[in-house]
Amino acid sequence: MSPGNVQEPVSDLSRDVAEAHILVATGAGGVGKTTTAAALGLAGARIGRRTLVLTIDPARRLAQAMGLDDLDDEPRQVDLMETSEGGELWAMMLDMQTTFDRLIDRHATSRERAETIRANRIYRTLSSNLSGTQEYMAMERLHELHGSGEWDLLVIDTPPTRSALDFLDAPKRMSSFLEGRLLQLLLRPGMAAGKGIGRMVGAGASAFMRVAGKVTGMDLLEDLAEFFHNFEGMYAGFKERADQVIELLQEPTSRFVVVASPEPPPLREARFFLERLEQEGLHAAGVVVNRIRPEVPRDPSSAAIDRVAECQEDDLAGQAVAGAVRLLDDVRNLAARQRRDVAAALYGVNVTTRVDVPLLGGDVHDLEGLATIASTLTTGKPR
Repeated sequence: MSPGNVQEPVSDLSRDVAEAHILVATGAGGVGKTTTAAALGLAGARIGRRTLVLTIDPARRLAQAMGLDDLDDEPRQVDLMETSEGGELWAMMLDMQTTFDRLIDRHATSRERAETIRANRIYRTLSSNLSGTQEYMAMERLHELHGSGEWDLLVIDTPPTRSALDFLDAPKRMSSFLEGRLLQLLLRPGMAAGKGIGRMVGAGASAFMRVAGKVTGMDLLEDLAEFFHNFEGMYAGFKERADQVIELLQEPTSRFVVVASPEPPPLREARFFLERLEQEGLHAAGVVVNRIRPEVPRDPSSAAIDRVAECQEDDLAGQAVAGAVRLLDDVRNLAARQRRDVAAALYGVNVTTRVDVPLLGGDVHDLEGLATIASTLTTGKPR
């Protein structure tokens, strides 16, 4: 999209909080995604919506901010202790292994086969360590919660991955893997029964796997054969589910809130993500720029300016004032630079909404702090 076609963005997310069914908070690591997700959830509850916030953050900051001791895979209600127009706020944290196990139970051809898969050592390793598994399980849990019909608004705090695009790519990676030639080779009748794995990996690899089995106490060839044999007949269900997740994210009521801070690296990632959303036909609610310095207006008539001009070397009070004025000028310059960096990073990108959340005096650790952020997100004005 050319810069000339870009409209001036609005400054609040109130419409998205009121209309969306799914809000996905995404962005680079360390930019405040968890806090933003929690604040969006609180904003939804305060206007009467039954809201659930799903976090993938293992640091448990969401639980602390909401006054909960901890979070697990089951939703827990937050005591708002204020008027919320009949709305409710619930929170939970993704348990990747539990979600994967439920997926196995759903698609296994029998209960016995599901139990065998869950006990398989290859499955236990892949389900907890395979690259992209956390992102895909977050998508899977989102689909489960959507299908339950219990929630007006689902707010998702995406995993702290190296790149925010990993979350967006997870369903397609799963779908591509299930259509891949390697998997089709492994699913051949002889291969799935374990008769061809040794020939496929070659003599050298087979010898290595036998040695590795002695060292680790695992018979890798046998476990691989059992793993692929028991998964036979389940791949169509996995692929169908991955496609359903993609379709869910493409619905107009599913929207992405791209979170950044006013530094060039997270701003660049925010831009890449916005461009990717447009390419994929997905819906961006807007951009939240966290921890931005508030603008300090200049007042040429200030008595402090006059005081600086008049102070002498031995005038300690004047020197103190001069130092304060220089510090204030540095703050102004930093605030101006941050806004220039944000404008440059987002130049030419179709940003319908941009909310600047000012730098606070400390970390958000309770509902009062979340309410401050929520008010800014839905009004565009710092409280």
